Amino acid sequence: MKIAKKIVFWSLVAFALIQFIPIDRVNKPVDSKVNFVDSRKAPEKIRILLRGACYDCHSNETVYPKYAFIAPVSWSVKSHVNEGRQHLNFSVWGTYNKELKENMLDRSIEALKHKTMPMPGYIVYHKEANLSEAERSLLIQYLEEMLKAKTY
Repeated sequence: MKIAKKIVFWSLVAFALIQFIPIDRVNKPVDSKVNFVDSRKAPEKIRILLRGACYDCHSNETVYPKYAFIAPVSWSVKSHVNEGRQHLNFSVWGTYNKELKENMLDRSIEALKHKTMPMPGYIVYHKEANLSEAERSLLIQYLEEMLKAKTY
């Protein structure tokens, strides 16, 4: 029993100490000239869907939830945001070349069709990101029209 108390004590100490490991949660400024929804003058419904389901991980407009301020969860959240921005960052859309935009649109369409995005784990804590079939179809249609018309 004495060993168990020591394990609990040192675990709590370690948990308290890791709270002091800083995580950068500062978003870079967003330039509306290159931001996807602004530069494309996306319809309001598309703006709402993208901001509610995609922008937290795929833009420089991330709104970190309260649980993202507690280590080690904060490390995981920041890692997911960094990875999401690597794959697609709507805030810098206008800086991407044509081939990259086409590839990102293709992958986004596939992710929406196969329901791999938004990530199921994200939806659990962010109900607004849980797209209905109609909303998913609307986003897919919008992105497919962009590809077809080559207006990206």
